[in-house]
Amino acid sequence: MIYLVEDDPSIRKLVSYAIKGAGYEVEPFESGEDMEARAGKEKPELFLLDIMLPGKSGLELLSEIRSDAVLRDVPVIMLTAKGTEYDKVLGLDSGADDYIAKPFGMMELLSRIKAVLRRAERQRQRSELVFGGISISPSSHTVRVNGAKAELTLKEFNLLLYLMENEGIVLDRDSILNTVWGYSFDGENRTVDVHIRHLREKLGDEGQRIETVKGVGYRFRGHDE
Repeated sequence: MIYLVEDDPSIRKLVSYAIKGAGYEVEPFESGEDMEARAGKEKPELFLLDIMLPGKSGLELLSEIRSDAVLRDVPVIMLTAKGTEYDKVLGLDSGADDYIAKPFGMMELLSRIKAVLRRAERQRQRSELVFGGISISPSSHTVRVNGAKAELTLKEFNLLLYLMENEGIVLDRDSILNTVWGYSFDGENRTVDVHIRHLREKLGDEGQRIETVKGVGYRFRGHDE
């Protein structure tokens, strides 16, 4: 089931028709309040959220989803007329999995939906990884540092998972952006650096396992020398 929140009735109808034609179930809503009032008990597989909505904005809804214990792992794609780099970064850094600016083609939208759902399924199937005092479980979406639960944002979690899955391999900033944020463009590599800094702080002494490779990117050191 895909939840679509879009206030423009023509776009809502067109997108719903395309999603159904691709074999997915879809529940359309005209606002966040409408979704909260009418949503059933079934947990959706994906949220499609317009940013500019009456009442709660798409970013406010995204924040609520990411702080909900049941829904926080459900992927979110933002739909918006805004196409600036700032709005793109804001949505993705707030926890969105992808971003598509209007006007968009239905084939492109369906391709994005399929890609995001595939990534989400792969993450659910990953097994727990343990290096030193850090353990990460994709299935339960938890990280523990020396036995204590670490409170990470969605992007911090995905970043740590990507680093640990590639233990010992130097990952450049562009590959990290493409994999964790799903986008890449000049001038935004600092996004990775800021998240690495926050991640190290939350991991405490174990944060030193995330090594900076000057002029290239980062490497996760899983084994003590």
